[in-house]
Amino acid sequence: MAQKYYTVSWDQLHRDAKALAWRLLERGPWRGVVAITRGGLIPAAVVARELDCRLIETVSVLTYDKETKGEPRVAKLPQAAGDGEGWLLLDDLVDTGTTARVVRALLPKAHFATVYAKPAGKPMVDTFITEVSQDTWILFPWDTEPQFIAPIAKSAGQ
Repeated sequence: MAQKYYTVSWDQLHRDAKALAWRLLERGPWRGVVAITRGGLIPAAVVARELDCRLIETVSVLTYDKETKGEPRVAKLPQAAGDGEGWLLLDDLVDTGTTARVVRALLPKAHFATVYAKPAGKPMVDTFITEVSQDTWILFPWDTEPQFIAPIAKSAGQ
């Protein structure tokens, strides 16, 4: 099966993050937001603004080295979040659930939300906006630049 790509523009990411904030509003109030770096930083900024959260922490888990997956390693812990009670843990995407398992262990009482979710990682997340198939690679706006792309029919060999 061919790799599928889903390109997310800055506008789309902002709309989806704002939709996530709407969904999370009724679950608050939140003590603060913990962004999973690096992908969760921008969605966390949008969600924190919409939920009027001023306290933002980060947690950094390294799982990718370029495009190869390795053993997850915690590079930075959140300082103020304790066990996560009352905190919103936010990432751009849950894929296989590798990072999710690590951060869940660090902040077991946090509410874990992602903008996008794939089936393998979806059970680890409390709230998400859009589900994509496991074989879809999401191209986030910070990883891409505008360029010509062949029509789907041409790239499928038709």
